[in-house]
Amino acid sequence: MDLSALWVTVRLATTTVAVLLIVGTPLAWWLAHTRSPSRPVVEAMVALPIVLPPTVLGFYILITLGPYGPLGQLANMNLAFTFTGLVIASVFYSMPFVIQPLQGAFEAVGKAPLEAAWSLRASKLDAFLTVLSPMASRGYVSAIVLGFAHTVGEFGVVLMVGGSIPGQTRVLSTTIFEHVEVMEYGQAHTISAAMLVFSFLVLLAVYIVNRRFPIHVS
Repeated sequence: MDLSALWVTVRLATTTVAVLLIVGTPLAWWLAHTRSPSRPVVEAMVALPIVLPPTVLGFYILITLGPYGPLGQLANMNLAFTFTGLVIASVFYSMPFVIQPLQGAFEAVGKAPLEAAWSLRASKLDAFLTVLSPMASRGYVSAIVLGFAHTVGEFGVVLMVGGSIPGQTRVLSTTIFEHVEVMEYGQAHTISAAMLVFSFLVLLAVYIVNRRFPIHVS
Protein backbone atom coordinates (compact mmCIF):
# COMPACT_ATOMS: atom_id res chain seq x y z
CA MET A 1 0.00 0.00 0.00
CA ASP A 2 1.17 3.53 -0.80
CA LEU A 3 1.96 4.88 2.68
CA SER A 4 2.20 8.48 1.47
CA ALA A 5 -1.32 8.22 0.01
CA LEU A 6 -2.51 6.71 3.29
CA TRP A 7 -0.99 9.58 5.25
CA VAL A 8 -2.53 12.22 2.97
CA THR A 9 -5.91 10.47 3.26
CA VAL A 10 -5.83 10.34 7.06
CA ARG A 11 -4.58 13.92 7.28
CA LEU A 12 -7.26 15.13 4.90
CA ALA A 13 -10.08 13.33 6.70
CA THR A 14 -8.92 14.49 10.13
CA THR A 15 -8.56 18.12 9.05
CA THR A 16 -11.91 18.09 7.25
CA VAL A 17 -13.79 16.71 10.26
CA ALA A 18 -12.12 19.21 12.61
CA VAL A 19 -13.10 22.13 10.38
CA LEU A 20 -16.66 20.83 9.99
CA LEU A 21 -17.11 20.40 13.74
CA ILE A 22 -16.04 23.99 14.33
CA VAL A 23 -18.14 25.43 11.51
CA GLY A 24 -20.95 22.91 11.59
CA THR A 25 -21.81 22.93 15.30
CA PRO A 26 -23.28 26.47 15.38
CA LEU A 27 -24.92 25.92 12.00
CA ALA A 28 -26.47 22.63 13.14
CA TRP A 29 -27.72 24.31 16.33
CA TRP A 30 -29.27 27.12 14.31
CA LEU A 31 -30.96 24.68 11.94
CA ALA A 32 -32.28 22.65 14.87
CA HIS A 33 -34.02 25.56 16.56
CA THR A 34 -34.55 28.42 14.13
CA ARG A 35 -37.97 29.42 12.83
CA SER A 36 -36.50 31.47 10.03
CA PRO A 37 -38.17 31.07 6.63
CA SER A 38 -34.69 30.61 5.16
CA ARG A 39 -34.18 27.33 7.02
CA PRO A 40 -35.34 25.06 4.14
CA VAL A 41 -32.96 26.87 1.78
CA VAL A 42 -30.00 26.39 4.12
CA GLU A 43 -30.92 22.74 4.75
CA ALA A 44 -31.11 22.14 1.00
CA MET A 45 -27.69 23.73 0.51
CA VAL A 46 -26.20 21.57 3.26
CA ALA A 47 -27.70 18.40 1.77
CA LEU A 48 -26.80 19.27 -1.83
CA PRO A 49 -23.58 17.18 -1.94
CA ILE A 50 -25.65 14.05 -1.27
CA VAL A 51 -27.50 14.32 -4.60
CA LEU A 52 -25.11 16.40 -6.69
CA PRO A 53 -22.64 14.44 -8.87
CA PRO A 54 -19.17 14.78 -7.31
CA THR A 55 -17.68 15.88 -10.62
CA VAL A 56 -20.15 18.78 -10.84
CA LEU A 57 -19.35 19.93 -7.32
CA GLY A 58 -15.64 19.40 -7.96
CA PHE A 59 -15.76 21.41 -11.18
CA TYR A 60 -17.29 24.49 -9.57
CA ILE A 61 -14.98 24.27 -6.55
CA LEU A 62 -12.03 23.97 -8.95
CA ILE A 63 -13.12 27.15 -10.73
CA THR A 64 -13.64 28.93 -7.40
CA LEU A 65 -10.19 27.96 -6.11
CA GLY A 66 -8.35 28.73 -9.35
CA PRO A 67 -6.23 31.86 -9.86
CA TYR A 68 -9.19 33.73 -11.38
CA GLY A 69 -11.81 32.38 -8.96
CA PRO A 70 -13.05 34.33 -5.92
CA LEU A 71 -11.17 32.28 -3.32
CA GLY A 72 -8.07 32.07 -5.47
CA GLN A 73 -8.01 35.83 -5.90
CA LEU A 74 -8.72 36.38 -2.19
CA ALA A 75 -5.79 34.17 -1.24
CA ASN A 76 -3.72 35.68 -4.07
CA MET A 77 -2.69 32.19 -5.17
CA ASN A 78 -3.94 29.15 -7.02
CA LEU A 79 -5.52 26.90 -4.39
CA ALA A 80 -6.42 24.22 -6.92
CA PHE A 81 -4.22 21.10 -6.86
CA THR A 82 -3.02 21.89 -3.33
CA PHE A 83 -3.74 20.20 -0.02
CA THR A 84 -5.47 23.36 1.22
CA GLY A 85 -7.77 23.31 -1.80
CA LEU A 86 -8.43 19.65 -1.15
CA VAL A 87 -9.51 20.44 2.41
CA ILE A 88 -11.86 23.19 1.23
CA ALA A 89 -13.44 20.84 -1.32
CA SER A 90 -13.75 18.04 1.24
CA VAL A 91 -15.44 20.35 3.73
CA PHE A 92 -18.16 21.12 1.21
CA TYR A 93 -18.48 17.51 0.06
CA SER A 94 -18.69 15.97 3.55
CA MET A 95 -20.78 18.75 5.10
CA PRO A 96 -24.13 16.88 5.30
CA PHE A 97 -22.52 13.87 6.95
CA VAL A 98 -21.42 16.02 9.88
CA ILE A 99 -24.11 18.68 10.14
CA GLN A 100 -27.16 16.44 9.79
CA PRO A 101 -26.29 14.09 12.70
CA LEU A 102 -25.53 17.12 14.88
CA GLN A 103 -28.79 18.78 13.90
CA GLY A 104 -30.75 15.66 14.76
CA ALA A 105 -29.03 15.38 18.13
CA PHE A 106 -29.68 19.04 18.99
CA GLU A 107 -33.34 18.70 18.00
CA ALA A 108 -33.71 15.66 20.27
CA VAL A 109 -32.05 17.30 23.27
CA GLY A 110 -33.97 20.57 22.96
CA LYS A 111 -33.33 23.88 24.67
CA ALA A 112 -34.50 22.98 28.18
CA PRO A 113 -31.08 21.80 29.47
CA LEU A 114 -29.46 25.04 28.30
CA GLU A 115 -32.17 27.17 29.82
CA ALA A 116 -31.77 25.35 33.14
CA ALA A 117 -28.02 25.96 33.09
CA TRP A 118 -28.53 29.61 32.22
CA SER A 119 -30.90 29.98 35.16
CA LEU A 120 -28.04 28.79 37.37
CA ARG A 121 -25.89 31.60 35.94
CA ALA A 122 -23.76 29.45 33.67
CA SER A 123 -22.44 31.30 30.64
CA LYS A 124 -23.85 30.34 27.27
CA LEU A 125 -20.56 28.81 26.15
CA ASP A 126 -20.07 26.91 29.41
CA ALA A 127 -23.63 25.58 29.31
CA PHE A 128 -23.21 24.46 25.71
CA LEU A 129 -19.87 22.71 26.34
CA THR A 130 -20.60 21.10 29.72
CA VAL A 131 -24.34 20.45 29.56
CA LEU A 132 -25.64 20.23 26.00
CA SER A 133 -22.64 18.70 24.22
CA PRO A 134 -22.39 15.64 26.52
CA MET A 135 -26.12 15.05 26.08
CA ALA A 136 -25.69 15.22 22.31
CA SER A 137 -22.57 13.03 22.35
CA ARG A 138 -24.20 10.34 20.18
CA GLY A 139 -24.69 12.93 17.46
CA TYR A 140 -21.08 14.01 17.73
CA VAL A 141 -19.82 10.42 17.50
CA SER A 142 -21.94 9.79 14.40
CA ALA A 143 -20.82 13.09 12.84
CA ILE A 144 -17.13 12.40 13.43
CA VAL A 145 -17.24 8.80 12.24
CA LEU A 146 -19.40 9.42 9.16
CA GLY A 147 -17.56 12.62 8.21
CA PHE A 148 -14.19 10.89 8.48
CA ALA A 149 -15.30 7.82 6.53
CA HIS A 150 -17.00 9.84 3.81
CA THR A 151 -13.89 11.96 3.30
CA VAL A 152 -11.71 8.84 3.12
CA GLY A 153 -13.96 7.48 0.37
CA GLU A 154 -13.96 10.62 -1.78
CA PHE A 155 -12.92 10.23 -5.41
CA GLY A 156 -14.62 12.53 -7.91
CA VAL A 157 -14.20 15.76 -5.96
CA VAL A 158 -10.66 14.85 -4.93
CA LEU A 159 -9.60 14.05 -8.47
CA MET A 160 -11.16 17.21 -9.90
CA VAL A 161 -9.77 19.62 -7.30
CA GLY A 162 -6.55 17.98 -6.18
CA GLY A 163 -5.49 15.80 -9.05
CA SER A 164 -3.20 13.05 -7.80
CA ILE A 165 0.11 14.65 -6.85
CA PRO A 166 2.27 12.16 -4.89
CA GLY A 167 2.74 13.21 -1.26
CA GLN A 168 0.41 16.21 -1.64
CA THR A 169 -3.01 15.36 -3.04
CA ARG A 170 -2.83 11.67 -3.92
CA VAL A 171 -5.22 9.76 -1.65
CA LEU A 172 -6.19 6.10 -1.45
CA SER A 173 -9.21 6.40 -3.75
CA THR A 174 -7.20 7.97 -6.56
CA THR A 175 -4.43 5.43 -5.98
CA ILE A 176 -6.92 2.62 -6.66
CA PHE A 177 -7.97 4.33 -9.89
CA GLU A 178 -4.36 4.65 -11.03
CA HIS A 179 -3.66 0.97 -10.32
CA VAL A 180 -6.70 -0.06 -12.34
CA GLU A 181 -5.66 2.20 -15.23
CA VAL A 182 -2.39 0.30 -15.60
CA MET A 183 -4.08 -3.07 -14.90
CA GLU A 184 -2.41 -3.59 -11.53
CA TYR A 185 -5.45 -5.34 -10.13
CA GLY A 186 -3.63 -6.98 -7.25
CA GLN A 187 -2.61 -3.65 -5.71
CA ALA A 188 -6.06 -2.19 -6.42
CA HIS A 189 -7.71 -5.17 -4.74
CA THR A 190 -5.56 -4.81 -1.61
CA ILE A 191 -6.49 -1.16 -1.07
CA SER A 192 -10.12 -1.69 -2.09
CA ALA A 193 -10.56 -4.61 0.31
CA ALA A 194 -9.06 -2.58 3.16
CA MET A 195 -11.42 0.33 2.45
CA LEU A 196 -14.38 -2.04 2.20
CA VAL A 197 -13.63 -3.49 5.64
CA PHE A 198 -13.06 0.02 7.02
CA SER A 199 -16.40 1.26 5.68
CA PHE A 200 -18.26 -1.71 7.13
CA LEU A 201 -16.67 -1.24 10.55
CA VAL A 202 -17.53 2.47 10.46
CA LEU A 203 -21.21 1.76 9.80
CA LEU A 204 -21.23 -1.00 12.40
CA ALA A 205 -19.77 1.37 14.99
CA VAL A 206 -22.38 4.04 14.23
CA TYR A 207 -25.27 1.57 14.59
CA ILE A 208 -23.87 0.20 17.86
CA VAL A 209 -23.44 3.69 19.31
CA ASN A 210 -26.94 4.71 18.24
CA ARG A 211 -28.47 1.67 19.92
CA ARG A 212 -26.47 1.64 23.14
CA PHE A 213 -26.23 5.35 23.86
CA PRO A 214 -29.59 6.98 23.16
CA ILE A 215 -29.88 10.76 23.21
CA HIS A 216 -31.49 12.15 26.34
CA VAL A 217 -34.61 13.95 25.16
CA SER A 218 -35.70 17.01 27.10
